Amino acid sequence: MGKKVLVLYYTQTGQLTEIVNSFVAPFSKVGVSVEIVRAKPKNDFAFPWTSERFFDAMPETVLAIPSPMEKIELKETKYDLVVFAYQPWYLSLSIPANSILATDEVRLILEGTPVVTLIGARNMWLSSQEKLKKILKELGANLVGNIALVDRSQNSISAITILHWMMSGKKDKYLGVFPKPGISDEDISNAKVFGKTVLKFLQKENFDGLQQQLVNQNAVDIKADYMIIEKLAPRLFLIWANLVTKRKNRAAWLVVYKYYLLFALFIVAPIVLTVNAILFRPFSGKNIAEKKLYYQGLK
Repeated sequence: MGKKVLVLYYTQTGQLTEIVNSFVAPFSKVGVSVEIVRAKPKNDFAFPWTSERFFDAMPETVLAIPSPMEKIELKETKYDLVVFAYQPWYLSLSIPANSILATDEVRLILEGTPVVTLIGARNMWLSSQEKLKKILKELGANLVGNIALVDRSQNSISAITILHWMMSGKKDKYLGVFPKPGISDEDISNAKVFGKTVLKFLQKENFDGLQQQLVNQNAVDIKADYMIIEKLAPRLFLIWANLVTKRKNRAAWLVVYKYYLLFALFIVAPIVLTVNAILFRPFSGKNIAEKKLYYQGLK
């Protein structure tokens, strides 16, 4: 009997659709049945964003509060592999991604099933993936591989270009001088290379060694600077999320949060990274290497 693969994802901009299509291209060529399900919240997130809606999504994202989803229709009751493709928001699973995992249909199908996670991120995904690992473990799923595609621009530059894209809906060069936002066309096309690798392990019905081969193919590139930010920022996001949700004048507090985030992103973060690079990183080589090894893996 032929192999059956389910791909679950949500996309707002369409970028994750391109990634998914590139990744699964090798499967269809050899007769593997690939069912692609693009889930949708009942109250979908319009694109482009408005500033108010963008920041209003922060508390529920960070606190992992699911949103009602349109019914997810699946053709099969069992799959040989599930590919869960998602995007991080605020260093957490996006609200739609978290909501997909909260549906009964998906929770049932994931139990005892091998799962490959396919991430499309600006640049930081470590914290969201740690949260996803815990969810998959609780659901009895077997995480066998992870692939993370990111915007390769420098952090501050990518923040500017992503905000331009999110607020205008235009995936072009901001002011004619900034690089195009998002994951490059080359990296999206290269996702099929990772698809071929996953396919090879699927065909032999054994995923042992898959993640190491994906790591060897640079499917998960870990930046030391981003590990520092992802160690500190999630705690601050959690403080703000709890603060905002407990206030009656939510909109006003979100405005304060917006300016705090912009200040932290463009002023505080560069200072923290510079101090770390001068005073701490020269003496932390072993610790950094151990952490990179951990985040490249699946434990």
